[in-house]
Amino acid sequence: MAQAAPHVRAWIGTIVFLFLAPGVVAGMVPWLISGWRWHSWGGAAWVLVPIGWMAIATGVAFLLHAFALFAMHRGTPAPVAPTQTLVVTGAYRFVRNPMYLAVLSIILGQALLFGSWLLVLYAAITLATVVAFVKGYEEPTLTSTYGEQYLNYRRNVPGWWPRLTPWRP
Repeated sequence: MAQAAPHVRAWIGTIVFLFLAPGVVAGMVPWLISGWRWHSWGGAAWVLVPIGWMAIATGVAFLLHAFALFAMHRGTPAPVAPTQTLVVTGAYRFVRNPMYLAVLSIILGQALLFGSWLLVLYAAITLATVVAFVKGYEEPTLTSTYGEQYLNYRRNVPGWWPRLTPWRP
């Protein structure tokens, strides 16, 4: 049997990692915490429910977009199968960590829909965990892998609060 082309392997790996990482963090764990039971917001539902759905939909859209960029760069977001080039296109021109922000948006949207303070706490723990991972592993690894290219990107694109205009290297 012929070996799959690199771009096919990248897409398969990206899809598998999508289900294993964000699928668990933003899907399975929130379900285990909240049971996905709707909260009755009473008269405030007409405002809070659409905001929750918008947070989830926006998070899912950005997450899928960011994951697709990795596959298009013939790699995956998984540390064990990275891209060979630094991904600085699409959402990455505005913020360095769009996947993590997307996952947090999905979790917080669910917290709003399900009226779950435990999900808000979980989002805070998730944020602390990913910031520690970014500072302790990702940034040093990207610096050693891509050197000045990554340092220039890091100087111009914020990690957590998106730019208003896209960065053009």
